[in-house]
Amino acid sequence: MFDELEKYKSNGHFFFSEGDDLAKVCNAPKNGIGIYIIYALKGGKIELIFIGSAGKIKQDGTKKALVGGICDQLINGKLFGGSRKLTLKEHIKHKNIDALDIYWYETFDKKNADIPAFVEGTIMQRYFDLNEQLPEWNEEY
Repeated sequence: MFDELEKYKSNGHFFFSEGDDLAKVCNAPKNGIGIYIIYALKGGKIELIFIGSAGKIKQDGTKKALVGGICDQLINGKLFGGSRKLTLKEHIKHKNIDALDIYWYETFDKKNADIPAFVEGTIMQRYFDLNEQLPEWNEEY
């Protein structure tokens, strides 16, 4: 869907459902920074529901990652007023979602120097252009 993301060779995805432990299924890098996109699998349909980023670039051009990188942001970052490891399960149950398919892309590494917030904004704008709204779980941007 987003051709811009094909250049990021450090990428992956994992599935998360109500019975899973997010910390065990998350395969995102623990020291990398970049973006992540969450898709909901529900009733045989796939819907992009969230776009986010992890990490920043410091003034000297080096990356600034929280202790656990993209992985920690996905597990412990805040969404819906609480830690994702808790709130994702609640929303899966409440919205009758079969599973989440979570993709991650390292945008700032040895081969790429793309600021995560810029890439997030680019993907968000593309989504907005196509749908005239933000993804369901992105309350604002």
